[in-house]
Amino acid sequence: MTLPDDARLPFSLLQFYSTAPYVCSYLPDRMARSQVATPVHLIDAAIYSQLIRSGFRRSGPFIYCPHCDTCHACVPVRLPVDRLELSRSQRRAQQRHAHLEARERPLLYDEAHYRLYARYQSGRHSGGGMDEDSDEQYSQFLLASPMETRLMEFMENGVLRMVSVIDMLDDGISSVYTFFDPDVPGASYGTYNILWQARLCQRLNLPYLYLGYWIRQTRKMTYKTNFHPIQGHINGIWRDLAPDETGQPHAEPDVR
Repeated sequence: MTLPDDARLPFSLLQFYSTAPYVCSYLPDRMARSQVATPVHLIDAAIYSQLIRSGFRRSGPFIYCPHCDTCHACVPVRLPVDRLELSRSQRRAQQRHAHLEARERPLLYDEAHYRLYARYQSGRHSGGGMDEDSDEQYSQFLLASPMETRLMEFMENGVLRMVSVIDMLDDGISSVYTFFDPDVPGASYGTYNILWQARLCQRLNLPYLYLGYWIRQTRKMTYKTNFHPIQGHINGIWRDLAPDETGQPHAEPDVR
């Protein structure tokens, strides 16, 4: 049987189901639901890119988006990298960590990566549940990917400082997860990593860096709106978020 030459056909064959309610991990006084896209084997790079543009996200093999009954706090955000304006503190972070050596590694379990992940969770997210992840849970979360995924490690004089997992899209990069050494005084590894990913987008002529979800009420997500301009996917449309929406003043760029 010959299928019609229609690029939309695989997308039309996808099914979407809603999970049962669960306690929201970001706003613990609320219940959440997720909508999951299946079956994964039909989701190729083009369809995955389309899903990300529609506000979806990946966690391990699951591609999902918030689908809560009454709450709409989760906003998908992305950076238009060619318009990115660096603040003075971001430029300092870029300069401070410019000596880090970025290396792509196979998407396989590495004991050193897992130990750094465990230290990061314990130091930065203690009590959040992920600080108790086993090596199997770690592998399922970050290494079980059906997409074009790259695992990048960042070394400093032979010492592992940071690991970042990214997905390649047809119009950008989706930042899946980053973890780093939580014990280096004054380090700005998280800021540097976002800037590194933005520069990678620029080198590959990809216009967007997708940063997942932002929730205004969650302080741990404030770092995302420190980057300007930032776009949100609201009512089915990507648009720049104004400072009064993010609660962040527009930082003066360092133009020196």
